[in-house]
Parts: sequence; C-alpha cells; structure tokens
Amino acid sequence: MVKKILKWTGITLLVLLIVLFAAPFLFKDKIKEMLVETINKNVDATVAFEDVDLSLFKSFPRANVTVDKLSIINKAPFAGDTLVYLGELNLKMSVKELFKDAKEGMNIESISTKNGVVNILFNKDGLGNFDIAIKNAEEKNKGDKSDPLSLKVQEYKIENYRFQYFDERSKVRLVLDSLNHTGTGDFTAKKLDLDTKSSTVVSLDMDKVNYLNKVNLNLDAVLGIDLENSKYSFKQNKALINKLPLEFDGFIQLLENGQQYDLTFKTPVSGFQNFLGLIPSAYSGSLANVQTTGDFKVEGFAKGVLSDTTVPKFNIAIASNNASFKYPDLPKSVQNIVIDTKIINETGLMNDTYVNLDKLSFRIDQDVFNAKANIKNLSENPLVDAKLDGRINLGNLTKAYPVKLDKPLSGILDANVETKFDMKSVETSQYQNMQNSGNLALTGFKYTDENNKAINVNKAVVQFNPSRINLQELDATTGKTDMKLSGTLDNFYGFLLKNQTLKGNFNLSSNQFAVADFMTETDPKKDAKTPQPKEAVKIPAFLDCTLTAKANTVLYDNLTLKNVSGKIIIKDQTAKLQDLKTNIFGGLIAVTGDVSTKEATPTFNVDLGLNSVDIQQTFTQLEMMKSIAPIAGVINGKLNSKINVSGKLDPKEMSPILNTINGDLNGQLLSTTINEKTSPLLNKLDESVSFIDLQKLNLNDLKAALTFTNGRVNLKPFTLKYQDIKVDIVGSHGFDQTMGYNLKFDVPAKYFGTEVNKLLAKLSPGEQNKIENIPVTANLTGNFKNPKVSTDMKQAASNLTAQIVKAQKEQLVNQGASTVTNWLNKDKDKPKTGSDTTKTKTNTKNDDIKNAAQGVLDLFGKKKKKEEPKKTN
Repeated sequence: MVKKILKWTGITLLVLLIVLFAAPFLFKDKIKEMLVETINKNVDATVAFEDVDLSLFKSFPRANVTVDKLSIINKAPFAGDTLVYLGELNLKMSVKELFKDAKEGMNIESISTKNGVVNILFNKDGLGNFDIAIKNAEEKNKGDKSDPLSLKVQEYKIENYRFQYFDERSKVRLVLDSLNHTGTGDFTAKKLDLDTKSSTVVSLDMDKVNYLNKVNLNLDAVLGIDLENSKYSFKQNKALINKLPLEFDGFIQLLENGQQYDLTFKTPVSGFQNFLGLIPSAYSGSLANVQTTGDFKVEGFAKGVLSDTTVPKFNIAIASNNASFKYPDLPKSVQNIVIDTKIINETGLMNDTYVNLDKLSFRIDQDVFNAKANIKNLSENPLVDAKLDGRINLGNLTKAYPVKLDKPLSGILDANVETKFDMKSVETSQYQNMQNSGNLALTGFKYTDENNKAINVNKAVVQFNPSRINLQELDATTGKTDMKLSGTLDNFYGFLLKNQTLKGNFNLSSNQFAVADFMTETDPKKDAKTPQPKEAVKIPAFLDCTLTAKANTVLYDNLTLKNVSGKIIIKDQTAKLQDLKTNIFGGLIAVTGDVSTKEATPTFNVDLGLNSVDIQQTFTQLEMMKSIAPIAGVINGKLNSKINVSGKLDPKEMSPILNTINGDLNGQLLSTTINEKTSPLLNKLDESVSFIDLQKLNLNDLKAALTFTNGRVNLKPFTLKYQDIKVDIVGSHGFDQTMGYNLKFDVPAKYFGTEVNKLLAKLSPGEQNKIENIPVTANLTGNFKNPKVSTDMKQAASNLTAQIVKAQKEQLVNQGASTVTNWLNKDKDKPKTGSDTTKTKTNTKNDDIKNAAQGVLDLFGKKKKKEEPKKTN
C-alpha cells in the first residue's frame, strides 16, 4: 500500500514538474494574443515588444508573465516620440488563470516593472502626448463580456525609472530620476489603504531658470483611497526633501475638471539643522556633528481647486530666528541668522501669487549681510523689488561653510543696492521703467580657474543707475596682463534674468596685454604624455558691445606689438576691427576688417596697411606673409604695402589656414639691399648668369602687386632695372613653396665680360652701336629651398657671336675699299705692293673673325666663378 502511495505521489510530482516546464510553451502564444488584443483595443499608438515569457517557477505558486523591452511610440502630432519604454514588465497571476478561455480574460494580481522611461510632453497648442486612448473605446467594448487582461492588483512596483515632463508653452521642465516606488493594497475593494514607499531625485526648470537641481525626495505614506469618489487621503506619512522632514495631512480629490486640494504640512521638528538638511549633501557636507542653535520651520497649507483657470489658495511660511551653525572641522561659524519668507496666494488666481522675503540676514565674524525682496504678479509680468546691503569677506565662506572649491576665494564684497523693475520692461529693453540705485564694490579678489590661471581683481566698482549699470572701475591682472576697464552695461537684467544679449560700451587701457592669458589651454592636470587638445576659441554669442582699447604692449604668439590702439565692435559672434593700429617691425601696421566665430570654422576678412615696416622681420616672423612672399625674407629695407586678405582660421589657434586665404598685395620697397647668400634661389640664379651682381641690384621704390587664391600666389608682371639692363619678371608660386617664374633679361653686349669687350673695342663706335641688346631668359622652377634654374645662354651666345662677326665683316669691307682707293690715287708707282698689303690685312681680319667667334662661344660656355669680380663695363 505504501509503495502504491509513493508510486502515485512520484508520478503526480513528475506530472506536475512536466506541466510546470511545459506550461510556457503551451500558454505563451495565448498570452501574446491577449496582450496584443488588449493593447489594440485601448491604445492609439505604435506599440512594440521584444518577447513575452511565461514562468511558473519565478513567482510560484503564481504564474509570472515577463514582457521584454515594451515601447509605446506616439503618432501625430508627436510622431516618433517615445511615450513609454519599459525595460522589463512583470505580470503575476494565479496559475488557474492560464486555463481560462481567451474570451474570459485573465486577472492580473501584481505588476512590477524596471528600467523604464516615461516622457510627458505638451506642445505649443496645449496638446499632450499621453492622450493615446482610443476614442469611444468604452462604447465599442460594451458588447464584450470581458477584457483579455483585467486588473485585480494587490501590489505593484516601479524600479529605476526616469520620468520627464516638459510643457513647451510654459517652458516648465520636471525630471524625476532614479524613481523607485512600491504600493500594496487591495484594489478590488472600493475603499482601501495603500501602503507606499517612494524615492527619487528631482530637478525643476522654469523658463530656463533652475529651481531644483537633483534634490533627493523620499516619501513613505499610507494613502487612504476612495475609488468611488477618486479621493486620496494622507494618513501616516513621512517625507524628506534632502534631509528636511515634512509631514502632510489632508486629501487630494480628482474632479471632472481638476483636482480638489485640502492639505496642511509642517516640519515635525524645528531645529536649524532642518535648513541645512534642505541643501543638497554635495554642497552641505556631513551634518552629523554640526552645532546649531535657533530654529527653522516650514509650514503651510493648500486649499482649493487646481483647474485650467484656478490654483488652490496657499500659504508657505519659512522662518528662522537668531540661529547659528558651526561645522566641527571649520574655524568659523555663521551667526545671527534670520530668515522670514512667505509664498502666498489668497485668491486662487495664479497671477495673485506673491513672494515676500521680508528678511535674510547673517553674520560671519564682524561682517553682516542683509537682503530683502518682494516678487508679485508672477504669471503675467513679474514685479521685482529687492535690496542688498552689507559686506561679505569671500575668504571666510569656505572657513564657515564646506563649499567645495578647487581654489579658495579671497576679497571683500561691499553691497548697497536697490532695484525695482518688471520683467516685461526687461524683455523689451524699456530701461526707463527700471529704478536702480546704489553701488557694488569688490576689492582684493583672487581666483584661480581650472587651468591654474590666476585672476586678481584689485578693485571693481559698479554703480547702478535707473537706465544702466556703470562699471566705474575694474583694475585687474592675470598672467602677464594688466588692465583697467570702465564703461556701461545697457541690458544687464535682460542678460541675467532672460538670457538676452549683454550690451555695453567699454574703454580698456593696459601697459601689457598678453593674448595667451585669455586663450583656452591644454589642461595642465592631464598626463603630459597625453595632453588634451585646446578647445575651439569662440566669441561669446551673448555679447553686443564696443571696446575702445589702448595698450603700450600686446604680446601675441611670438610677436610684440607696441602702442596698440583702436576699436573692436563685438556682435553676433563677430569682432569688427576699426582703425586698429600698432607699431611693429620698425614701422606701423593698421588693420580694419572682421573676425567671425559663428560657424564651426572661424573666418576673417581684413585690410592691412603696412607703413615703413622692416621687410625681413615682416616676411620671416609672420607665417602668412612668409607664405605669400618667401623671397622677401632676403631683402633688407622697408616696405609700404596695402594687403587685403580673407580666409578661414584654425578654431583652436586662431591662426590663418593658409590654403584657404585669398586676397591681394600691393607694395613699394624703400631703401633696400639684397642678401642673396641666405637664399638658395638667389645663389643658384647668381651662378647661372654672369652679367648681374645681385648685391648691386637697386630695388628702391620698386612697386609690385600679388594676388593669392587657392594656395597659390600670382605675381603681376613687372620690370626691374639693373643699371641699363632691363629684367621682365612674371610667374607664380604656391604656399607649398613650389614655384614657376620666368625672368627675361635685356642685356647690352658689354655686360658679357672682358673678352667680349676686347672684341667690341676692335669695332668702330658706329659699329658698336649697331650691336643690339641680347635677350636672355631664365626659368625658375622646383621650390625655394631646392630651386632649379635653366637659361638660354647658348642661344644668347649665338646671337652675340653673329652680331660681332657681322660687324667685323662690314668693318673689313670698308677698310679694304679705303685701301684700294688710296693705292689708286697715291701709290701708282708701286704696283702689286698694295695688293699684297690688302691681301695680308684681309687674311689677318679673317683670322680675327674666327677668333672672335670662338672667343664668344668659349665665354658663354664657362661657369661663373664666385671668386672673380663682377664685370659691369
């Protein structure tokens, strides 16, 4: 008998295990069908999920249905936006629900989900993306006996969610990050107590102003739920905002057109440590051993209807009197703390909400600071009335409060300022409606930024007037720079409160101004072997100002500019330069034009006026000028020039990208000499032509014109004079130093050396005058460091030889005719002698012709010797 019982028990267990293992395969498709049907009946959106899994072991004795990666994507007018994404959704139900007919539906007892995102959006027309229920679904489904999936939930759980809310009209953005929430209760009952636990991190922005930044919120509460009346009451609850405790009493009830509120709240204890607990721990440090005196209370109520036109009446009071605190590890304390603030609405109309900061006061050592403010008419046109009065020693802040600063602050801030304005006047720049008065002064301020750049403000004084803010004085130093700045700000409140453009006019004077002190550098904290690249330099988009500057010395890269003056107009991320002048390279450079950083790659377009600048310095120290005319670096002397140049700038170095620049140059050389020994090109040219001494080349008053585009410089043809030799020059070169130039020399015969001059001396003056100048062409190719020079000297030699031979033949004929005439008239008694003499002379001249021809050819075939003196006559 026992054996039979054990046998049947074993068989039963085996069958049960088989059923448990087989169930997922038997019911999986059925559950998928139910899930899809439920969604399609109720949701007008694009819904997708990766898979559905059924397990009888995961939540035994209940069945567990897991839906992986469920997403709900909106249709128009929010097409493509994700409304809900669930990384995992778990539905728990009784096992017997699996055996029901699909038409009977399944009752869900428990829901849990994790790793989800919910995005609630309102567009500019006030439409919400969450309204995805199929219209008239209830009427359509009246004939149905049951839903495929129905809820009889007794518990639910949400784990690691991110909830995002954004209203395009009001510019309100609310983010609940790391949201965890659980609730247990019998939702099958009409009235129940729901036991909940919630935790999240809250951030709130309104119209680009941040009100809450990652504030921890915890709430443990028992909510009394009346499902018939949609009423939710707070019974037992404990809330923490950061570490500020709050308790609630009352209820919230859902109405057809809004929600009814009747709530009161207060801090259960009144110690001043409550206030420190309200501050995020990242800024307040550990509160475990902080010594506090005095009290801090938060209490209030909200009563009324929240609808499209009304808000509940409310009064929130925040108060502290004669409080203090001291951190055990810090040397100073904050004393005499008084806080008296109220946020009130007495009518139920949003615009009637007002904020009264009746008093905020504290003392550190002997320095007392006071503030008061009133803000009303909040929703239509906020009116602000505020006053600041007192002194703060910035160096004491970190000694009394655990502010986490990389570098300590120092300096004294004195404030005595009153301001009264409305936001509409700020938005429309109606400064006449603003009432500002008082002064703000900062002395001895020292600050070191993340790149270890120290900024020292010796003194800064700001005066507030009704129409504008005057920067009376700013005396500061940083790095190698000293500067004094004064001027006016015309839209400070618009910039501060509405993210508008900051307008102003300033005067800057400096003894020495180093541009590098204001450039972003590689982070010095990084490993030197792997330095981080510089950030792109940007002209701030919020600036619309004019700067009139004067500096005795400006240091820029490797350049030292003296007596710099001019005007810079900054607007729309563009700096316009007006009449900017500086002494450099022994002369004067004037600049007009603009630089823009609006695009990813900055651009520039400037006109440069160079007056008596040193040629060699200009064309060796300025990379752009070196590329435009590399040969100019061997010229000693002065230059007058006008240059127009435009192109793109390296976004990190703000230096010209050479292959993008375009423009032209017109210049005139003054008092110049050539140092050809430093130029491979001129050395090569000097070896290739024998008739010019480059050291004696006179370039005074030479005018030349260049155009450059697409990385190539084109020389406008011009003519040089070397004594009575004319040289025509034309060609171009690239920024890559490649070149193609043509030099055409028009050379008188006498410049071809002593041997040629001896031949010419045998000709009569008349015959010498018939010898035409010899054209010689030199082609310069290769590049400036490794040039190639080719000439047509052989053709020039043939040309000169032919002319000399022709001239000597003509001379011989003339001499022969003269001899015959003399013989006939004077020497009749001596026959044959004249004939013999003539024959002898003719033979001699023929020999001279042959020798002359060979001498010229030999001369042109010789290389020019460096050691022999130049022959010019």
